[in-house]
Amino acid sequence: MRQTALDARDAVAGAVGQGVGAGGAGPLASAHTRGASIDVTGVTVQYAGAAAAVTRRAGTLAVDDISFQVRPEEIVVIVGPSGCGKTTLLKVVGGLLRASRGSVRITQPGAAAPRVGFVFQSDALLPWRTAGQNVELAVRLARESPRVAAARAAQLMQDLGLGDSRDKYPSQLSGGMRKRVALARALAYEPAVFLMDEPFSALDANTRIHVGNFFLRIVERFGQSVVFVTHDIDEAVALGDRILVLSRGPGRLIGTFDVALPRPRDYYKSRFEDGFRELQKRVFDLIG
Repeated sequence: MRQTALDARDAVAGAVGQGVGAGGAGPLASAHTRGASIDVTGVTVQYAGAAAAVTRRAGTLAVDDISFQVRPEEIVVIVGPSGCGKTTLLKVVGGLLRASRGSVRITQPGAAAPRVGFVFQSDALLPWRTAGQNVELAVRLARESPRVAAARAAQLMQDLGLGDSRDKYPSQLSGGMRKRVALARALAYEPAVFLMDEPFSALDANTRIHVGNFFLRIVERFGQSVVFVTHDIDEAVALGDRILVLSRGPGRLIGTFDVALPRPRDYYKSRFEDGFRELQKRVFDLIG
């Protein structure tokens, strides 16, 4: 049985935590963010399509018997070919999709229901709210005051280079800017677990480096556990403590690689560290 799930409140928040303190001038305490672990056991997802329902035959097998653990404060990156079930697996971990078989357990000392947050491939912003209001909403859903919400949103948007866009609506922003607003909104909620589905894919190269480093500093400081899905093997090595490789669909776990690069780590400069290219090639060769 699951101990916690990503409920509707978390889905709107798109949560991934950090922010400013009650006074609006510094980082929040990390009581909500540290110490969560994830146990995924035998997760299988089989979609029953319309034809399968009529013929009573098995539907499409998307994910097949996947098990892994995420230790507290660990970044686990999932890679694999398109269509291998990476996003499906992430949705099961986040409670957005029920597994056909298997279980997911998320635990955190002292928390009956650890905060779990999801950053989607799409920005999922509310179009009738300004960028700043979208970020503030996540803080308000965490039951903070309007003053704290406004201060935290302002700080995060400044940190992500969005300070001049606070009063603009999503339709007035570029795709990359909307993605950064979604990330700021997610960071504002301060979950213990980040579930991230290619969150930097819409960003240009320079912004991707900046945002990637910003995210690394948050995780390294506040100790969230992360499951991160990407197609980019370089990004997987740059971010991860471990890399999980899935096979072509149906997705099966076919390889696990430890990343020995030291922390704190730089999202871009780590690519020039000893061992980076060797590990990148091993992962690439396994995916095929």
